Amino acid sequence: MINGSHISSVEEHERKRLSKLRQLNLLDTPPSESFDRITRIASELFNLPIAAVSLTDENRQWFKSRVGIDHWEIPRSKACCGEVADLSRVVVIPDLLESPHYRDSPLAQSGIRFYAGAPLQTYDGYLLGAMCVLGNEPRSVTEHEISMLKDLAAMVMAQIELQHAFGRLDPLTGLSNSSKFIEDLEDRARDRAGVSCFALYIELIDIAEMHSLQRVLGPACLDDVAREAAMRLQLELGVGNVIYQVGPCQYAYILESAERCLEESEALATALRLRQVLSSMPLGDAVPFVLCPMVGVAPFRLGENVPADILRTSHSACQAARDSETGVSLFSSSLDEQHFRRFELINGFRHALEDVGQLQLVYQPRVSLATGRCVGAEALIRWQHPTLGSISPDEFISLIEHTAMVRPLTDWVLRHAIRQAAVWHRRGRVLQMSVNISAANLGEPDFSARLERYLAEQALPVGALELELTESALISNTRTAREALDVLVNAGIRLAIDDFGTGYSSLAYLQKVPADVVKIDRSFVAQIDQQARSQTLIKAMISMAQELGYHVVAEGVETQESYRILQALGCDEAQGYWMGRPMTAEAFDDWLAAR
Repeated sequence: MINGSHISSVEEHERKRLSKLRQLNLLDTPPSESFDRITRIASELFNLPIAAVSLTDENRQWFKSRVGIDHWEIPRSKACCGEVADLSRVVVIPDLLESPHYRDSPLAQSGIRFYAGAPLQTYDGYLLGAMCVLGNEPRSVTEHEISMLKDLAAMVMAQIELQHAFGRLDPLTGLSNSSKFIEDLEDRARDRAGVSCFALYIELIDIAEMHSLQRVLGPACLDDVAREAAMRLQLELGVGNVIYQVGPCQYAYILESAERCLEESEALATALRLRQVLSSMPLGDAVPFVLCPMVGVAPFRLGENVPADILRTSHSACQAARDSETGVSLFSSSLDEQHFRRFELINGFRHALEDVGQLQLVYQPRVSLATGRCVGAEALIRWQHPTLGSISPDEFISLIEHTAMVRPLTDWVLRHAIRQAAVWHRRGRVLQMSVNISAANLGEPDFSARLERYLAEQALPVGALELELTESALISNTRTAREALDVLVNAGIRLAIDDFGTGYSSLAYLQKVPADVVKIDRSFVAQIDQQARSQTLIKAMISMAQELGYHVVAEGVETQESYRILQALGCDEAQGYWMGRPMTAEAFDDWLAAR
């Protein structure tokens, strides 16, 4: 009974030891310079041709690092390193041929005569294997050499613990993380440079939705889901395949074949299979959302692509997968070029704000439909990039509006537009300058005060400035925005609803917003001279807005017929190419003189 209990205890300890070894993700991993450096030192210190970091698996000794050995593993049976793990102490065998146990071992038969190994032991007492040195001649060791071998074993364990503790494993799922992903790719590239691979980037839940869930349910609401997903991916791919946790509910996997070059179709099929595994994962009643996993696939060659760039391109493909019917997408270089261009524009705009000459304002006239006289101008920004050339406002403004640079952008336009309006005002030209601002500007605590200061510095009456805002900005529910609008109105600055008709379907907000002008969007005006329904719609918009006390401006007037129809419908003003394209201040002066 006691003997059986002892056997059970030994088996249980071995089970836990093997679990610990596998949890460290060392077995069957590529060579690592951090370990190879130690084995080279060991070989030189002992002046022996062979040194290895040997890990004791269930039925084999596997070499995480080796010098002077061609093979990666040997059977655990009659392996000296196995004895080190079993006895938990330094083992020295001066001559294997003189040992009754080892004289017929694979090591002795291969010509090895000398062996010395020190145990690799974790802080909680589990033996992983041995730091060993071997020679082809019988040899003895000194106490000093045994001490050195122990120190080398300690260095190996320090490296293992370092990798485990400092940024190599995700504490939630136990998977290797992005730092290990990069390190493993670098190690693979040293051994198998040029081999074709695919990186699969798996996103369990959209990052925006994840943030919303965490805000409502708490930061730990997805922990169980992330752990379950990690387990299912590992089961699907097998124990020998490494999955990486590269972000919250985000995973990566390297698909590689040692025998042949993989096809794109195989990589996409694997991606679809993994997506199906995650999509069918039961969440339980406590999880109030539906998983919609996405997988991005990016091809690359070992050693030819920077690991961080591989992670980036596969993530880019994953983002593109959200627009795919299958939820899987292959990396597109053209799409990547678009992202690089966007980044270059955002980054370059910082310099444009400071570099005289890149940014310029042009002005498009607004004409009274009753008199035909020019009554104002809308200030529009243009950007001449030093390398990319002329950048369309539709391209860069939509990018800048979602960054912190929207504030300095609006500030730049306001200062230059007010300065030009003041020039015309001093010349006796009664023109109202119209400038676009965003909801983000209304959130600036000093926006109103700064605007009034710019007007005062140029001695421009507040009535000469009009601010255009979209419907969504005007009905913002933030207290700061509402207060800013009240201050602007009380200061006498006119407000215009830009792109009217394209925003909120409910018109109830027209009774609440403190605007003076409604600018009908060009999409309605474009068909006015061709479709009777467009005329009916615009007639209703003009009538309703005017009855509510708004001044109505039609944008995008490009034909004489459209101009005449708008006159007949009673619209107040028109703006568009038929009257004048956006032009420089000098060209605007010439245009006014010609009229």
